[in-house]
Amino acid sequence: MMGEISNGNCAVIFGGNGFIGAFLAASLGQSGRYRKVYLFDREPIEAKHNRFRLAMVRSIPGVTEVLGDVRQPIDWMPQEAVEFVANLASVHREPGHEVHEYYETNILGAEHVCEWAKRANVRNIVFTSSIAMYGFSDEKRDENSLPVPTSPYGGSKLVAEKIHLSWLNEDRARRVLTIVRPGVVFGPGEGGNVSRLIQAVTRRYFFYMGNKNTRKAGVYVRELVDAILWVHQQQIEKQDSYALFNMSMEPAPAIRDYVDAVCDTAGIKRYVPEVPFSLLLIASHGISLVAGLVGLKQPFSPVRVRKLVRPNHIVPGYLLSSEYTFKYNLNSAFRDWRTLCPDDWK
Repeated sequence: MMGEISNGNCAVIFGGNGFIGAFLAASLGQSGRYRKVYLFDREPIEAKHNRFRLAMVRSIPGVTEVLGDVRQPIDWMPQEAVEFVANLASVHREPGHEVHEYYETNILGAEHVCEWAKRANVRNIVFTSSIAMYGFSDEKRDENSLPVPTSPYGGSKLVAEKIHLSWLNEDRARRVLTIVRPGVVFGPGEGGNVSRLIQAVTRRYFFYMGNKNTRKAGVYVRELVDAILWVHQQQIEKQDSYALFNMSMEPAPAIRDYVDAVCDTAGIKRYVPEVPFSLLLIASHGISLVAGLVGLKQPFSPVRVRKLVRPNHIVPGYLLSSEYTFKYNLNSAFRDWRTLCPDDWK
């Protein structure tokens, strides 16, 4: 039967020691559907230097870490039959990597995971892509919109999607592929853009720069995991071999919505001043130059400043048409985040 999942075998998460991987592993491990959940990653979970993520992974029943690099052919094979694979392995932070690194990891990784899946006789694959392939636009973008990637990350993810589709097309009668294109994913232990926004707002160094109403598609990590597994299960039940869906809150929150939700969750009031974009951009160049000379990490990268004024108005059309029930809005997601990991809000 197409993509059928049976109890007692294993699930494999490539890139499993990352932020999303930890939450997906928790959900799979707690489901009782798998004897083991393998986390295949180039670094051990301890190397991520994230106490929350480490504690969560260590508490998941049946989890086993496997060290390996998806940029190379994958020789490892579990003893159990592999019932479910999630390919989360990715180079994604911008800035933070050379151009070639996005293509090496995201494209070679897709090729090697799919080749491995053939040898392991895998029927079910979930691949996390990105809304970065839509580029930036004030217009709404749904799953039918033409991808126009403007970054190496977006371009490499688009190619990786096609590689996974090639795997599916070799045996559509037996295989199931789920591709999700999430917006910014936030939550406990994230350490990314939304975590930086929380710190900037609470510590009074966040400024609007004509971007108060700029929409930034985003999703809480627990909602993302729930939606991935829900869509994949729907495919199995309906004998639907392929699904592609955007993942964002609906409607996509604006910058002002994020700021208001941070203040509401933290129980604070903040006056957020408006500063001209050009002034902040010039300042970010100066700060980055000085920080680079002294080897200091800081959040005022010119790339990040530019991203704050570029809209991502993404519509989760597939989920809306499928009558998926969203569990979190921005405020409830932030409250849940603060309850699970209060250190992120200090």
